[in-house]
Amino acid sequence: MKKQNTSRNLSSPLLFGNWLQHMLIFLFITMFLFFTTSSVFGEVQDVREAIVKVYVVSNSPDYYNPWSMQGPRGASGSGCIIENNLILTNAHVVSDQTFLQVRKYGETERHRAEVVAVSHLTDLALIRVEDQAFFEDQPFLTLGELPEPQQEVLVYGFPMGGDMLSITKGIISRIEHQPYVHSSSVFLAGQIDAAINPGNSGGPVLVDDKIVGVVMQGIPTSQNIGYMVPVTVIRHFFDDLMDGNYDGYPSLGVSLQDMENQGLREYYQMEGDMSGVLINQIIPGSPSDGNLQTNDILLSIENYKVGNDGTIEFRTHERTQLTYAIQEKQIGENIQMDILRNGEKISLDVNLYRSSQKDQLVPMEQYETLPSYYIYGGLIFCPLSRNLLHIWGSQWYQSAPTELIYQLQNNIPEREGQQVVVLLKSLAADVNEGYQNVNSWVVDTVKGEKIWNLNDFVAKVEAIQDDYIILENKWGQKIVIDREMAKNTHQEILEIYRVPFDRSEDLMK
Repeated sequence: MKKQNTSRNLSSPLLFGNWLQHMLIFLFITMFLFFTTSSVFGEVQDVREAIVKVYVVSNSPDYYNPWSMQGPRGASGSGCIIENNLILTNAHVVSDQTFLQVRKYGETERHRAEVVAVSHLTDLALIRVEDQAFFEDQPFLTLGELPEPQQEVLVYGFPMGGDMLSITKGIISRIEHQPYVHSSSVFLAGQIDAAINPGNSGGPVLVDDKIVGVVMQGIPTSQNIGYMVPVTVIRHFFDDLMDGNYDGYPSLGVSLQDMENQGLREYYQMEGDMSGVLINQIIPGSPSDGNLQTNDILLSIENYKVGNDGTIEFRTHERTQLTYAIQEKQIGENIQMDILRNGEKISLDVNLYRSSQKDQLVPMEQYETLPSYYIYGGLIFCPLSRNLLHIWGSQWYQSAPTELIYQLQNNIPEREGQQVVVLLKSLAADVNEGYQNVNSWVVDTVKGEKIWNLNDFVAKVEAIQDDYIILENKWGQKIVIDREMAKNTHQEILEIYRVPFDRSEDLMK
C-alpha cells in the first residue's frame, strides 16, 4: 500500500545566503547542539505555546520541461520550538520553498523564517525566525527517549479541518524500518494510531512533554495509520550537524540476500546455530570494496546477531532491518562485523567513509536543485532520476515506461558517478523527423562508445566531427542525427520553443 505525505511534498543541506552567513549558521547550530547535550532543561509550562504553524510558498522544477518551473504553490505544516531559537519540522514541509513564515499558537501574526539545515533523507529540517524577539520568554521542547510499543503519545499540529491547534492521542503501534516517502529511503519509523491528516506534518509527537518523534506521513486509504520520524533519527541529524555540515548516512556498499533456505545455508557451510545473510554484490568504491567479498556471509554487525531474514534484534523482542546498525553511525566512523568466508569465521573493522547516496544508479528525490538537461537536434536528453519518474504521477512505478522502471531493478552503478541518460522527448523539427514519437529512450552508446553520465554524453557528442551522430540503445536500436543540419537549425529550434538555453547551468561549467 502506497504511503503518502500528509502535507505536501531542498539537495543542498545548508541553505541560502553567502559564505559568511553560512559560517554564522554553522556556529549557531554548533552552539545549539552543544547546549542541548550538556545543559539541564526546565519544565515546559504549557506545551501548546511551543507549537507553531508553518506557512510555505514553494516552486519546484518541471522535470518534463526541465528549463521551466512548475510555478508557486502555497501549503502549510506544523513545527515545534526547540532550544536556541530553532524550530524543528519536516523537510517536505519546506522543500523547494521560496517564502517561509511561521505563526505561534494562539496568535495571528506571521513571522518571516529561513531554513537553517535540512535532511531530505530523513525528512527533517531546522528553521529559525528572522526576528529574534519572536523567541523572547518562549518555552521550548526537548528530546525524550524512543517510546515502547503500546506507549501512549500526544500528537500536536495544525491539520486540515480548521485553523486552531489540534491535539490527538494515540499509541505507538510498532517501531521498525519503513519507507520515507519524501526520499524513497528506508529508515527506522514509528507507527502511530492517532488521527494524522494533511497539515500535521512536522508536528511533534510527545511523551511527558518531550519530543519522541516528528509526524511525517500517513496512509490515506487506511484509518488512523500514521508514521513519525523517531527521536533516535532526530538525534543522528543533530549529531551530524555538530561540525556545521550535514553529511547524511554512511554506506556499507553491499547487496544482500536472505538465507532462510536450509539448503542454501548448508551450501555455504553454516553451522546449525549460525544465521546471517549472503553478500552477493560489492559496490565499486564503497567501504566493502577490498574488505568484503561476494559469497561472504554476514553473521553479526556491531554485536547484533543477523537473522536469516536480514533483521536484527535492536531491542528485546523487537526486530528491524540490519541497516539499523549502519544508520546508527556517522560517515567516517568504523563498524565491526563478523563474517563467514569459505567456512572460516572472520572479524572485520570497516570504516564507513562514503555516503549512501553514492550507491544508487538512479538517485533519490532531489530538492533545491534544478534538473540537468541537454538539447541536440531538438532532442532533449536528461539523467534518469526519481524526480523524473514522478511526472507519471504518484503511482509511477506502475505507469512509467517499463524501460525506465527496469533501471531500478538492480539500482547499483558500475562505477561512481554513473547515470542513466534518457532521450526524454523531442522538440519537433525537420532534423528529428521520424523521431517525434520516440521518448523515454535510454541511450547506451554514442558512435559505439559507452556513455557513463550526461556530462560524458555531451562531451562525446560535441567531439564528433563526422557527418552523423549515431546513438544506440542496449538493444541495438539507433537514432542518427545529421550533424550539419542539427548545427544550422539549433538556435531556430530553441527560439521557436522559447527555450532559453540548450543545456542546464551545471553543464555550462
